[in-house]
Amino acid sequence: MTVEAHKETLGFQTEVKQLLHLMIHSMYSNKEIFLRELISNASDASDKLRFEAIAKPELLEDQPDLAIRISHDETAKTLTIEDKGIGMTRDEVIENLGTIAKSGTAAFMQQLTGDQKKDASLIGQFGVGFYSAFIVADKVEVFTRRAGAAPEEGVRWESAGEGEFTIENVVKPERGTRIVLHLKSAESEFADGWRLRNVVKKYSDHISLPIELPKQHHGDEADKPTEVEWESVNRASALWTRPRTEIKDEEYQEFYKHVAHDFENPLSWSHNKVEGKLEYTSLLYVPGRAPFDLYQREAPRGLKLYVQRVFIMDDAEQFLPLYLRFIKGVVDSNDLSLNVSREILQKDPAIDSMKSALTKRVLDMLEKLAKKEPEKYATFWKAFGSVMKEGPAEDFANREKIAGLLRFASTNQSDDSEVVSLDSYIERMQEGQEKIYYLTGERYNQIKNSPHLEIFRKKNIEVLLMTDRIDEWLMSHLSEYQGKEFVDIARGDLDLGKLEGEEDKQAQEEAAKSKADLVKRVQDVLRDDLEEVRVSHRLTDSPAVLVINEDGMGLQMRKILEATGQQAPETKPILEINTSHPLLEKLDAEQDEERFADLARVLFDQAALAAGESLQDPAAYVRRLNALLVELSR
Repeated sequence: MTVEAHKETLGFQTEVKQLLHLMIHSMYSNKEIFLRELISNASDASDKLRFEAIAKPELLEDQPDLAIRISHDETAKTLTIEDKGIGMTRDEVIENLGTIAKSGTAAFMQQLTGDQKKDASLIGQFGVGFYSAFIVADKVEVFTRRAGAAPEEGVRWESAGEGEFTIENVVKPERGTRIVLHLKSAESEFADGWRLRNVVKKYSDHISLPIELPKQHHGDEADKPTEVEWESVNRASALWTRPRTEIKDEEYQEFYKHVAHDFENPLSWSHNKVEGKLEYTSLLYVPGRAPFDLYQREAPRGLKLYVQRVFIMDDAEQFLPLYLRFIKGVVDSNDLSLNVSREILQKDPAIDSMKSALTKRVLDMLEKLAKKEPEKYATFWKAFGSVMKEGPAEDFANREKIAGLLRFASTNQSDDSEVVSLDSYIERMQEGQEKIYYLTGERYNQIKNSPHLEIFRKKNIEVLLMTDRIDEWLMSHLSEYQGKEFVDIARGDLDLGKLEGEEDKQAQEEAAKSKADLVKRVQDVLRDDLEEVRVSHRLTDSPAVLVINEDGMGLQMRKILEATGQQAPETKPILEINTSHPLLEKLDAEQDEERFADLARVLFDQAALAAGESLQDPAAYVRRLNALLVELSR
């Protein structure tokens, strides 16, 4: 049999070069993970063959039994991992081994600092897989053939991990993939059978395929058989099918690393078997850090789907809502047919029931984590809090439960690294307080000193401080929690209810009446920029503050719309003035109308700056302010 060589030398994608450099120079602390990654890839390739063989049994050829074989040669210093899985075509080899086919590559590159130790920690967020081979090998060869292709359509790939690779056609009688690692001189330990066995047991015992190594023989060399005897060194049973009482935490953690392609342990997991009207098993994990493509809502997501222990698809997004897209794991159903597809999943009523139950399972897991391990929950919130805030709008049925998991900065805390739950806020509410008060803005330092907070500080009322860009949108879908209404303190006419005494209300009414002329004068000057001017009871120290009307759009929402190229609706703010402030007293006494107008405009522009707004005419503001400063200095 002959085959056309068709040998090419190609360059790696830029991201691959960067990743290879990191792998080779930064991953000395945990070198043995390369074997876990290559075994996981072999397992995935075998799972994909099983699935395709449901519709095309001929793909199994005459080798229906699947296994992963690991062999080694101490003399040649080589290590070989071989599977009888789906294999690859020439084009697939170039795509899969020459590029990083994953969204988020640009973000990955931007995160790199040049500090090898820091950069190495990014690798786990991005996924490593095949490239981890170069941690221990100075040359890697891959021999592969796609199931169903002719033997002469085999492909050989080779690289030393230095910026380029060669690829050529070869004859390969067996389907699947064989990876040959030519070990570095310092890594000869990975050509030792006992060492390999220990690594497989440590990291890959959960793999549902047999992982076979040559049988170890003791005694005289003459007693050894001439042919290699293979023996399985792992349990070779799907971890999620085993009873929970038989599974160690370490096994759960290693299985997570297999399904999530992560380096770090998960924060929590939930393993459950459901019997009754529907029968399925789920194993769900909460990761410890966010992947680079978390905010790309169209990125692949979802659970690994198995039907009766047969792998069906990698990213079955139908089982969890979008705001829980960070959850990893598997679901294995007895109630779906083996020829299930994404289209069928979307129409199957059983999926809706499973989705509802799995969503509740995840929320319960997060609730338990928050109560029992608050430090771990703080790690979770830092990584996934903004995504969880999408929940109330997407999942009306669980809105209250999701709200209980939300965390916010607060005026009760010293900085924005300390966050509080809505439950803890309610526990600290003042006697007679019936509402949950909050303030949104772009930056923590801006809103923690906002004039809007002055009356709340005076009365010692806690206010939630929200600076995520999504927060204003979130609160438009979250009107109350535990029967307590949410109130944006920068919106509408502030009503503190029972927290305001009769004396306070009477003083406000009197101030509004006595300063009606001042309000009208300011209104006349700023009528083109404002909806209204009124006397404020929010302020104790500042001269003025801008307020959004009850139905108006806030700064956060306007910026979201503008960022997406949409036109935000025109809205005019309300200016509230503190008539007891010396600046307002001076303004009230000013007889020169031109000077009055300049002072009123400075007042308005200062209120806009305090609210985080951009001035429409900064030069005019500077000019007026300079004129006032010159006058004061005389």
